[in-house]
Amino acid sequence: MAQAICRKRLQMELVSLQKSPVEHITALPHDKNILEWHYVLEGPPGTPYEGGHYHGIVRFPKEYPYKPPSIIMYTKNGRFKTNMRLCLSMSDYHVEQWNPMWSVSSILQGLLSFMVENTATLGSMETSEARRRALAAKSLEENVKNKDFCALFPQYVELYKERLEAKRNKKLEQEAAAENLDTNLIESAREGESLNEANAAAVQHNAAEFSDVSCRIVILALGVVAVIISYLYGSQNSN
Repeated sequence: MAQAICRKRLQMELVSLQKSPVEHITALPHDKNILEWHYVLEGPPGTPYEGGHYHGIVRFPKEYPYKPPSIIMYTKNGRFKTNMRLCLSMSDYHVEQWNPMWSVSSILQGLLSFMVENTATLGSMETSEARRRALAAKSLEENVKNKDFCALFPQYVELYKERLEAKRNKKLEQEAAAENLDTNLIESAREGESLNEANAAAVQHNAAEFSDVSCRIVILALGVVAVIISYLYGSQNSN
């Protein structure tokens, strides 16, 4: 009887989640075991988890909703230890605090809310914000290595591929820009060399012309001097 109640309750919650999705949360039961729900938490904007996608599971007991589930996170995040049960008020660590009115959505909302806080608990850890941001950036790359993640959340696999393609295109654009810069620098250097050669040739040409004019002036001056001397010499002889 308890199993039937559990199954019916979880099926109702699945329908509810599909009709009214919860912001930053995606959850689906395993296709072979409705007691094992896989979730993805999207890091909220303005937090160290922004841009991150955190995969984990919620394992429900057969007595659900009268007993609480266990909660595990798989994706490295810097806030919780991975692959171990987390001690939360809505988990099986605190049976005495469990409320049968809680659901998959409220459990995961509580998990996300606790994640962005800094309250310590069994299974939590302390790391820097920089470390958490770095893990957020690598989260999808880590998640796509999990076959259950890929099977249940193909939309995130596509998102990973899109980001990877965008990253590759950006790298190609940067390489092309660097190559163009190198080409422009080489062309500028060649143009500079050509300009220097042209300037040098012009200087040589001007120097040659100046030298030729100078020689002509000197010859002309010598001719004038010779005429004057000849005139003076002739005048003296006449006297």
